[in-house]
Amino acid sequence: MTSLVEPVSASPSDVLHRTFGFAGFRSNQEAVCMAAISGRDVLLVMPTGSGKSLCYQLPAVVRGGTALVISPLIALMEDQAAKLAALGLRVARIHSGMDRETSRDACREYLAGRLQFLFIAPERLRVPGFAEMLGKRKPNLIAIDEAHCISQWGHDFRPDYRLLGRSLSLLRPAPVIALTATATPVVQNDIAEQLEMKSGARFIHGFRRDNLAIEVVEVSKPRRAQFCAELLSLKERRPAIIYAPTRKEAETTAAELAESYPSAAYHAGLDAQVRERVQREFLSGRLEVVVATIAFGMGIDKADVRTVIHTALPASVEGYYQEIGRAGRDGLTSRTILMHSFADRRTHDFFYQRDYPELAVLDRIVRKLGRDARPADELRFDLDMDAEVFSKALEKLEAHGGVVIDFEGTVTKGERAWRDPYARQCQHRQTQIEKMLRFAEGGHCRMSMLVEHFGDDEDAGERCGLCDFCAPAEAIAQVFRPLDHREEDTVFAVVRALRPVQGMSTGKLHKQLFPNEQMERDEFEALLVAMARGGYASFEDAEFEKDGRTIAYRKVSLTDAGEEIESSTRLRLFLPDAGAESSAKGRSRGKGARSTERTPAAKKSAAPAAEVAYSPQEAELDKKLRAWRLDEAKKSGFPAFRIFGDKTLRGIVLERPRTLEDLLRVDGIGPEKASRFGESICALCSVSE
Repeated sequence: MTSLVEPVSASPSDVLHRTFGFAGFRSNQEAVCMAAISGRDVLLVMPTGSGKSLCYQLPAVVRGGTALVISPLIALMEDQAAKLAALGLRVARIHSGMDRETSRDACREYLAGRLQFLFIAPERLRVPGFAEMLGKRKPNLIAIDEAHCISQWGHDFRPDYRLLGRSLSLLRPAPVIALTATATPVVQNDIAEQLEMKSGARFIHGFRRDNLAIEVVEVSKPRRAQFCAELLSLKERRPAIIYAPTRKEAETTAAELAESYPSAAYHAGLDAQVRERVQREFLSGRLEVVVATIAFGMGIDKADVRTVIHTALPASVEGYYQEIGRAGRDGLTSRTILMHSFADRRTHDFFYQRDYPELAVLDRIVRKLGRDARPADELRFDLDMDAEVFSKALEKLEAHGGVVIDFEGTVTKGERAWRDPYARQCQHRQTQIEKMLRFAEGGHCRMSMLVEHFGDDEDAGERCGLCDFCAPAEAIAQVFRPLDHREEDTVFAVVRALRPVQGMSTGKLHKQLFPNEQMERDEFEALLVAMARGGYASFEDAEFEKDGRTIAYRKVSLTDAGEEIESSTRLRLFLPDAGAESSAKGRSRGKGARSTERTPAAKKSAAPAAEVAYSPQEAELDKKLRAWRLDEAKKSGFPAFRIFGDKTLRGIVLERPRTLEDLLRVDGIGPEKASRFGESICALCSVSE
């Protein structure tokens, strides 16, 4: 059957301008488009907001015919379809939110060759005869969005996606372009294997986001909703997206925030019309904050999101990266804040046990199956198994080939070799959580850690200069203080212990220096992170095998600057000031709390470690600064310490800055605070001479 939608003779650049309205390609887009236009399979891994969608849309228009777009998020599907239709392109969608007749009309339009784009949800390919219907008029390009869902090693594995490979043979020879923002090298290989992209081109680009300031802060669960309200009280930090771990928390947090500014919850449990309204109002600006569940996601394209907050530790680095990528798509500096505590680890352990049943549970189901197919409900009844446990176990068996389930829900015994792959997936899932925990613990530039995680070999690996590791003076979620004498002594002890060796595990080092737990492990780890920020130490992730299991640990070594430390060295290191944060009572020091960057070559002067009595003039300036700080705090709705802490205030009193350049030399004052408060502070200092 010939297509009514003919190929375009114009150049890709002309199509880019005339059809899509862009003056030129973004970085890396043109090479991807040319590969797809030429008929090559393509695996594209680029961050959220970098223009991935154009990389299948433009080739589809140039090649002619119909592009089949497979997407797991209805919201994302609707958003992209609406934008293409607005450009005058012929588009249809088929998903669970549409009525049967509308879906039939879309099929008729497809078979008649009148569509340029047909969007479908992956589960449609399980409907008997649907893939065969698509095969009657083969698409001219197949785009698989959120392709990481195919891989059992991905952060959002979905069995329906795993089965896509079985349908592609009916739709070839159309080239396949698989797109995702979050695929590690292992996931990339699995996607290519599952989709049989043997000679496909791979484009892995652009994971560094130069405008995202990433912070991680330890906050107790009861404090997190109020902490969100404090963080977003300044208008310039909105619009914002908050990710909550459960629907209930999304709704309660949204309700609390709605008392201060327009906010709403967004999750899969809401009516489709409610979700659509929330999305529409957020995009238009009538809603300033949306609180969404991590599991459901937003699937929207809003350029001016200034802040993304996570109120719990995400399940994987990949998922976290995808979600923070929704901030700052307009290129302006935006901030992301991740809250966590030890309780988050217990939550993830609970979800893991729920979502990954023991092998014995899966074995019970397989043994109950004979040669004949059986309805799933009947099988569960015979096993007398809890509905949720049965559902999870059956899902995992299907994903690994242990059973086959048709669209009617009938179960048939599958292949025998499902146990080892399932065991590997269980181990991988636990590794994902461990990697997220290590990211939260820090010890490196946040953005560099993310870039390295995704294997972007073209990246230079430099510090971002924005995150709480690189620019702690600009952090908005926590306050920092210099080390006390006991902590400084510990740093010198660490240096002495590490000099004779080529690095040591942090656990072994702690045990060697504090055999009787005189300093708690988390407090010790925080000091090591402070040393890394200061340029004196570096961390390395390592692992060893024990009893057939892979055990991960962190190894710490001295840098060249660390090797040069002597007992007389003036340490310029800082730790989170838990005592200063009176409104964060549930926060504990140490593990997960962030320290500051103060390299040995830092230009800023440190706040004095010892208290020195003020002169009468200094006491008067201190009084004026405190009154001014209190006024600013009331205007912003923040506690006074969030304007700046007492250590910074004392530094201002002693330095008495007259210019912004003078002010920037005071610890705790960075460009953002100098720009916002500098004129007022310098005026007070000048008057008090």
